[in-house]
Amino acid sequence: MPITLRKSIVSLLCFFAIGTVGVGVQPKAGLATPGNAIPAPICPTQLDSAIAQILQSVSSTNRSAFARARWGILVQTLTSASAPGKTLYAQDSDRYFLPASNAKLLTTAAALHQLTPQFRVRTSVYQVKSQGKVNLRIVGRGDPSLTDRELGLLAQQLRQRGIQAVAQLLGDESYFRGPVPNPQWEWGDIQAGYGAPVNGLILNQNAVGLQLWPQAVGQPLRVQWDDPAEARRWRINNQSVTVKDTGDEFVEVGRNLSQPLLQVQGQLRVGGPPEPVAVAIADPSQNFLRRFQQALAAQQIRVGQTLVTHTPSTTTGTEIAAIASPPLSTLLIETNRESNNLYAEAILRTLGANTGATLKQVADLSTAEQGLAVVQQTLTKLGVEPDSYVLADGSGLSRHNLVSPTALVQTLQAIAQLPEAEIYRASLPVAGVSGTLQSRLRDTPAQGRLQAKTGTLSGIAALSGYLNPPQYPPLVFSIIVNHSNQPASTLRQTIDEIVLTLTRLRSCSRNSSF
Repeated sequence: MPITLRKSIVSLLCFFAIGTVGVGVQPKAGLATPGNAIPAPICPTQLDSAIAQILQSVSSTNRSAFARARWGILVQTLTSASAPGKTLYAQDSDRYFLPASNAKLLTTAAALHQLTPQFRVRTSVYQVKSQGKVNLRIVGRGDPSLTDRELGLLAQQLRQRGIQAVAQLLGDESYFRGPVPNPQWEWGDIQAGYGAPVNGLILNQNAVGLQLWPQAVGQPLRVQWDDPAEARRWRINNQSVTVKDTGDEFVEVGRNLSQPLLQVQGQLRVGGPPEPVAVAIADPSQNFLRRFQQALAAQQIRVGQTLVTHTPSTTTGTEIAAIASPPLSTLLIETNRESNNLYAEAILRTLGANTGATLKQVADLSTAEQGLAVVQQTLTKLGVEPDSYVLADGSGLSRHNLVSPTALVQTLQAIAQLPEAEIYRASLPVAGVSGTLQSRLRDTPAQGRLQAKTGTLSGIAALSGYLNPPQYPPLVFSIIVNHSNQPASTLRQTIDEIVLTLTRLRSCSRNSSF
């Protein structure tokens, strides 16, 4: 299945591909918007009817399309030293839902707790001398932040070591075990940049970017690569066309996973803006070595043979160059705030590679499976019910994930009581301010008060996180909708209405702390 972009869903695809923000929200009448009267506060006892009214109003507007959707909601007060969290609202909160990118909340919570905020991923170059020749082995450990810049720094270190020629450059892919690409992902996803393969030798997020430009009416769209050098490596079957400014717009981009062949179909309006597309690299290991060889050539270091190995070395050799990723606390910002799938999957495998040795029968598990087992072990120790979720990946892109709102709220409650709580919360988007919430809930009472993880797949939307209402104690919540044929913008708007309802909460009982 090709990668499909239409103007109505561009923000959804780019959300996964490059982490752009979600679409803006147009609140319905009666919500706190500029120029409108601020809605009256509500008591906790009124929350059931208030949320029911939101869901019923949507259903009555388009009952045949929306009434069959499933909603899972759980709202609790944030657990404190003096009081456990109190449930204010629950709807099917113990049932399974497809969580989309809300699965990242579980992955990152476990990784932060197990690996510590200061953990860094190290990429090393080892030297092995053989018969007077210099052989280098570069060991990738799945640093998702590694770019051409870091390869240039490694090449500089080697030049400073006096290396001028390398007989054999070996790319060591043995750190992560398991299939590439992810067998749990759909065919269309693994072609796109947001579904790029995850391996030990990650470079530039294992994707290449391009833009499709409309030209004169009747002419094909012009393909412009972000890196002009890629144009020499790819063949393009371009069956697209530029249409009049009144025509429909859609673009389908597919790729052959066995060779660098790009299929471009569809149409864009004349005079319109370009359409950005990210395409997954089919063979990331070879791409890594090719780019590293270019970096070495820029330092006047000649390279003879290049090879990729999936077998761990029996001899350590001498580390003569290395570079470390930013700390995990920084990697989590890209993972959660920008909802980066590759980062989440790399972190999951890093968790399995570094802490999975405590598991029984580790030889039977891939590194990703080890990571998933560590996630469950860690969250269980933190008080999250192990049967309240079933994870198939670390990012939420797989439609085999099953997570209840209860599992997400329990995770959020548990991490809030740990020393790393502030680091975790800082990785989340902030309503109207940053990440995938930057364009949502602006100029409403939720702006700056909501820290939450978004999630979107076809027919699925989710939002889970922390909310500080103006007149009520802090809240932890999870809202998930599944099995809907409504546009993502409609689902997000309804979720945001529920969030704005929560901001109206106030304490009503004199005999209660709430």
